Amino acid sequence: MALPTRRLGSLTVSAVGLGCMGLSHGYDVIPSAEESARLLNRALDLGVTMLDTAALYGGGANERLLGGAVVHRRSEFTLASKCVLDMVDGKRVLDGSPAAIARTLDAALARLCTDFIDLYYLHRLDPNVPVEESVGALVRAREAGKIGAIGLSEMSAATIRRAHAVHPIAAVQSEYSPFSRNVEIAVLDTCRELGIGFVAFSPTARGLLADAIRDDAWAAGDLRRTMPRFTGENLAHNLRVGAAFNAIAQECGITPAQLSLAWVLAKAPFIVPIPGTRRIAHLEENLIAATIALDDEATARIDALFTGDAIRGARYSAAAHSQIDTERFPGE
Repeated sequence: MALPTRRLGSLTVSAVGLGCMGLSHGYDVIPSAEESARLLNRALDLGVTMLDTAALYGGGANERLLGGAVVHRRSEFTLASKCVLDMVDGKRVLDGSPAAIARTLDAALARLCTDFIDLYYLHRLDPNVPVEESVGALVRAREAGKIGAIGLSEMSAATIRRAHAVHPIAAVQSEYSPFSRNVEIAVLDTCRELGIGFVAFSPTARGLLADAIRDDAWAAGDLRRTMPRFTGENLAHNLRVGAAFNAIAQECGITPAQLSLAWVLAKAPFIVPIPGTRRIAHLEENLIAATIALDDEATARIDALFTGDAIRGARYSAAAHSQIDTERFPGE
């Protein structure tokens, strides 16, 4: 099966990729390695050509999963991973120093059972290390033949410009959906100006725009229990907005997840969403969005629904926000 394609710098990838984090990290239930392998291979069978992972996810477990499950099909997909955020002795570490980047990269290559990562991101900005030094480490890794394109994750327009001045950036990754619009402040315009691709993670708002959330009874370890917009009165309010979104999807004859993905895809031709899922049925549902052309009326209704302060609560806790460089709206 062939999906429509889009460009991320010099890379050509399927218009919808696969975010692999949830197979090892972040949410309530981690599927078995066998279940995850079936899903990853089904994604490739369906034409997905971009798989996104990171050293942080499961403390390296997600990279090991991909290394065992799909490395035999390495020529069929663009492999993306990330450094700077890592797990060291069981603890989350933010370290953008060249030495740390080199260590993380070498460990990632071993876990992934490959000698080359197509797209390698700085997962976060380390405020203690100039971004120019961190990008320089990736340039040296590229010159050594270990990585291809260079990316940035959750970084501001100003930081993107500084990094791009050192070496062309192929892709910037950040959260983007009708529910989370921070990148519309400056990042999307910067990517458009500089010819940088944009990779949208959580394009269905961590399940809220996939009609998958009912309450805040989160399991221990679920990231959403620490996110203000997914708890208490904030979530109750946001679910009401989500119900109105679901109604638009029904009128369009598609699922809420497909509507959210189609909205993201319609925003710019250089945007590639990477929804994550643990279920093959949801994977197949998501990929249909790559062929949905959302009309202007539906897009306008969605934009009107999520305008201003329609969504309550910050994207992250105060502690997590301290590691995010992306622009914020007032009150976040």
